This record gives sequence, structure tokens and C-alpha cells, in this order.
Amino acid sequence: MAMLASKVTPRLACALRTRTFATTTAARTTSVTLKALGLDSYNLGVFNGTWGGNGDVVETVNPATGEVLGAVQQANAKDLNETLERAASAAKQWRMVPAPKRGEVVRQMRNALAEKIEPLGRLVALEMGKILPEGIGEVQEYIDVADYAVGLSRMLNGQVVPSERPGHAMMEVWNPLGVVGVISAFNFPVAVYGWNSAISLVCGNAVVWKGAPTTSLTSVAVTKILAQVLETNGLPGALCSLTAGGADIGQAIAMDKRVDLVSFTGSTNTGRKVALTVQERFGKSILELGGNNAIIVHNDADIDLAVRSVLFAAVGTAGQRCTTTRRLFLHEDIYDTFIDRLKKAYSQIRIGNPLESGVLCGPLHTKAAVALFEQGIVDVKAQGGKILYGGNVLQNLQGNFVEPTITSIAHDAPVVHREIFAPILHTIKYSSINDAVDWNNEVGQGLSSSLFTTSPERIFNWIGPSGSDCGIVNVNIPTNGAEIGGAFGGEKETGGGRESGSTAWQQYMRRQTCTINYSGMLPLAQGIKFE
Repeated sequence: MAMLASKVTPRLACALRTRTFATTTAARTTSVTLKALGLDSYNLGVFNGTWGGNGDVVETVNPATGEVLGAVQQANAKDLNETLERAASAAKQWRMVPAPKRGEVVRQMRNALAEKIEPLGRLVALEMGKILPEGIGEVQEYIDVADYAVGLSRMLNGQVVPSERPGHAMMEVWNPLGVVGVISAFNFPVAVYGWNSAISLVCGNAVVWKGAPTTSLTSVAVTKILAQVLETNGLPGALCSLTAGGADIGQAIAMDKRVDLVSFTGSTNTGRKVALTVQERFGKSILELGGNNAIIVHNDADIDLAVRSVLFAAVGTAGQRCTTTRRLFLHEDIYDTFIDRLKKAYSQIRIGNPLESGVLCGPLHTKAAVALFEQGIVDVKAQGGKILYGGNVLQNLQGNFVEPTITSIAHDAPVVHREIFAPILHTIKYSSINDAVDWNNEVGQGLSSSLFTTSPERIFNWIGPSGSDCGIVNVNIPTNGAEIGGAFGGEKETGGGRESGSTAWQQYMRRQTCTINYSGMLPLAQGIKFE
């Protein structure tokens, strides 16, 4: 990420708007992609019904090539204040629209996203660095969540509760919160916002979004698509507001009482600060924080299935998913065989430009991530571990490329308990399944986990009260690739938040218990007499 002058002068703005890219294949791809999404080399990053921005200008960079993709004018405090005012006003209008009608608008957003799935997925690959199939798959995830939200708009059901008092009716009613602030991370610059916005909208809320500064172009592109749908329906654009910015904007969102719910996705350390800030003003928060996920492979497992699963879970998105497998517990009977097969599979991974066909591992997102990878390798060696495969930065490639790495190390080494957002897989040998489950649970994070076995007894113990303590508990599938129908999130330092499916929608609404007396009498609960 390259930071320009704090404010755009007319001269600088003109220069950015008229920037011409070198006539390379990469530059032509960028130009075509930006044009297809209504973007330019310079873009405004604040939307609240109108486009603007008075904060810093940030250039985003292709992590595979170092190419500058474009620049986005970020928000400042004044922009955020104006946006929150408009969002709060829009929420009052939106909450009076019947939920199924709100669902119809989200359905139109779903269709508009589907029309742009290829260029938007390509922009994700260019700006974030994940391979093109994953970029397109991420946009598809937003589309799928929108489908889910449309159906949900007719099922925001409360319940009737039996009253102990004669002539009384008691029921549970759900009403909109107001304004939902979404602070999303670089690694899923479309899907995480999609989970929150689609469901927030059908629940009757306005949404204010602050994406990661390093993926600001994607934030602007998505907002442009949604804004057009709102305009077509005669609705205020502030329902899907955007305030591109850095930590200062995120902190201001967390502090502002006009934001009824803050959904934060990011590191545990930052999430802890967000949670304390929001709780101090008695706001609501959804936290999706760190993951230090494990796969356990027992000696009765389908080895072919397990190897393929570990490969995708550990190497997919270059290890930059919150659900990436970072710890692999292998039964001692199969350890050597499994490692041999896994190393062979790793050797066949093609690393390179994520837009090229056949590439399975793209770059890390930033140079800082490469430095964390290098420090992780140093720590493994210093703490008694061995590098079984990889461990190197790929200096022969132009971008932020590293080798997917396999280590052998003790389960309680400090580096194993620290989430390194890179493709480093720690392998640990075990003899007792009870030990493996305990080791799965001993880290601070509690997002995703998986057990490979064919034993019903072990399966049901694994998903039971003495099994995995994670929010996502799988059997014979990877730790990543969660479906939108289930609630997504984890326990402990992962934050306890839940997004996407199941009853996650309830977090975006106010629960009200309503009692109606139609008897003309005043019997009190618990038989109390007050006469």
C-alpha cells in the first residue's frame, strides 16, 4: 500500500484521473476490469447517497506484480459524521418497508452482482491476490447469501409464548436495530460484507461499510452495484453507505452511538479493542477474529480424502483464510506415510500469478505478511521444530510469494499457538485421540476444526461436550469452505460472533417480549396480590 498526500489537491486529482498504465498484459487486464465495474485510476471512496471523500488518497497494489491498480479517496471524520447522519435517516424510512419488500430489493442486488461476477471476481484476484476461481467464488458467496436473505425476509418470525394470566397474550417480536457498521478485512473483501449487508438489509437496517484500505477498489465496485439498485427503486443510497478508510475511521465507527451494531472481522488484538469500545457505550457487536484451526487424522481415516482436504485447507488463499488449517495432528501409525504423500502433493502446487490458469497458490497480500512468514520460519527452528517442506520466500517471482510450508514441531511450542496468516502448516504426531482433542482445544482461538475418522464413536465424541471447543466442528471435510446456511463463527479469542445462516439474523434485530391484556382484569404474574 502506497500512501500519497493526506489531501488531494486539484492538480493531484487531475493527475490520478488521467493516469495511463503501461501497455503490459497486466495493465490491460486491470484497465478492462476497472472499466467493466465503473472504476477509474482515481475513485471517490465515500458514498452516502452521493459520492465524495476528503481523507487521504490510498493507492492499492497488485500483490502478485507490484502494479498500482488505482487510487481511492478515503473518508475523514467529517465524511463519516455526514454518512452516519444520512444512514440513520435512511434507516427510519427503510424500517417501515415490509420485510418481503425489502427482500425484493436484495433480490435485485443479487441479480446485479451476478451480472458482474466475472469482473468483480477478477478485481478480487488482482487486489487481494487470491486465485481467480476463489475470487469468483467469493462473489458467488455474496450472491448465495442474498438468495438466503430473500427467503429469510418472509421468515423473520417471533413466537407465541403461553401466558400464565387469563385473558393475556404474550408474544416475541423482532424489529430492526437501525444502523449496522461493517468493518471487514482484506482477505474476503466481498463475502464478509455480503453476509452482513444482505441480512442487515432484510432485517430493516441501514449499513455503513469500512473495508480494508488495501482492497478499497473492491469496496467501491461493490457499492456502485448496490447503489444503482437503490436508485432504481427510489430508495436512499445511504442504506448501503461506504466510508473507505483506515483505523481511525474504524475506531470512530466503534465509538459512535448512532451505530447500533458493529460487525468486525480482523485480528484478535484489534477485535478486543473494538469490543471494549462498543461495550463501553452499550452497543452490540459481532466479532469474527483469529483462527488457529486444526485437523486430526486418525489411523482409520480415508487417507486419500484427508490428504486432498489438508492440501486445500492449508494452501488455499495462500493460507490467508481465517479458517485455514494451521495445525495437523496425525496418528503415529500413519504419520510417515501421510507426510510423504502430503509433501508430494505440495510439490505439485503451481505458485504464481493468481489470474493464470492452473495456479493454485497466489501471493501473500502485503510485504508485511511476507515478513511475518519469515519470522514464523525463524521461530519454528528456534523452538525445536523442523522444516519438512518449503520455508522460503520466492525471490525469483516479482510479487509477495512464499513457499507453502510444512513443519514438524511440538504441539505446545509458542509459534504453534500463534496464528501466522501465511501458508505454514505445523504437523504433530499423537498416539491417543484424547490427547489430539485436548491439543486441538488448548490454543486461545476456537474457530474451525475437523476430524478424519470412520468410527461413529469418535465422530459423536468429537461433536459432543467433550470434543472440539470450536464454533465450526467438521468430520471428514476441511476446516474451510463453510456453507452459508450454517452460522459462521467461533469461540474464545475468535470472538463468539455468528454470521450468515441459521439464527445469525437475530443479532441484527431487537427482540421484544410483548404482553397484551384483553381481559379487562389485572391478574398479576406469580399469583401476586396487590390490592
